[in-house]
Amino acid sequence: MTARTVAVAGAGVGGLSAALALLGRGFDVTVFEQSNELREVGAGVQLGPNAMRVYAALGLAEAIAGLSFVPEAHVVRSGKSGAAIATTQMKGVYEAQYGIGYHTLLRADLQNLLATRLPPAVLQLGKKCKSIENRADGVSIHFEDGSAAERDVVVGADGIHSAMREYMLGKDSPHFTGTVAYRGVVAASTLPEGVLNDDVSVYIGPHASFVFYKIRRGELVNWVALAEETSWQLESWSAEGDLAEVLRLYDGWCPAVMAVLSSAELCYKWALFDRDPLPRWVTGRVALLGDAAHPMMPYLAQGGCMAIEDAYVLAAELAKLPDDPERALQAYEAARLPRASRVQLMSRKV
Repeated sequence: MTARTVAVAGAGVGGLSAALALLGRGFDVTVFEQSNELREVGAGVQLGPNAMRVYAALGLAEAIAGLSFVPEAHVVRSGKSGAAIATTQMKGVYEAQYGIGYHTLLRADLQNLLATRLPPAVLQLGKKCKSIENRADGVSIHFEDGSAAERDVVVGADGIHSAMREYMLGKDSPHFTGTVAYRGVVAASTLPEGVLNDDVSVYIGPHASFVFYKIRRGELVNWVALAEETSWQLESWSAEGDLAEVLRLYDGWCPAVMAVLSSAELCYKWALFDRDPLPRWVTGRVALLGDAAHPMMPYLAQGGCMAIEDAYVLAAELAKLPDDPERALQAYEAARLPRASRVQLMSRKV
């Protein structure tokens, strides 16, 4: 049976990218999002040349460039003194080597851009999956609101706590790393003169690190603080943190770190859990994508990039074999699982 209709579960960056890639290949696509509104809490996302080349192929590179910032270099610094330890030039080098640069932007800006490129009625909100029936001739999706949908193929892009992954492989058992992350966004204009530069700045110190970089054309600054802690084990990106707690943790760090934290009005806190690479991403006509397939540590800034790569390859493989979607999805898994698993393990090592 020819695969013409595809359901994408999840309207994050990976799911929306997959929808656009599939639409570009002529598929009839519906994105089912469990939330009642398309909302992403404040956070930055780094798009390396690998992700940007996908967006260039989808005709989105220029629009993304208008929303983003191109950092000069990746600089590792001492958390206490602020002195540079290692510098990797990015701007100019990546364009010459890969044909496109490195971009940083607000995740919500990227999500909104992708959503606005979808035709009307493609995105359906308030559709939380209750169960699926994976048959030889298609997939039935049943939602908690009592409705159902029939599609030729289903893509599980439903994030780190994926219901699709649980359907396919059962409940996972992630390992708590003993590290928590705090994150927030501040206006660049609120920072004292001399604090900001055009780099992705990584400050390292005893049992902690701190990263900040410009987003949204340099108007905003995204920051992430990673510190050892054993008591907080909530794996949620939307749980609010205590800024006073973060300030205490980084007391005595260099002025740049303290200036960014002192300008923050809100932060989020989540525990970092590690998962082994999955043995498979595909069962019949159901395939996993993005965090649902390869949830990884944030240390290489490649989680989103891998999801964007997944999206493009998935659409390409389905387009090659529209009359044999199960074989197409197996080809997608064969192309993507080794690479994403390798990056997942590299992130763990870092």
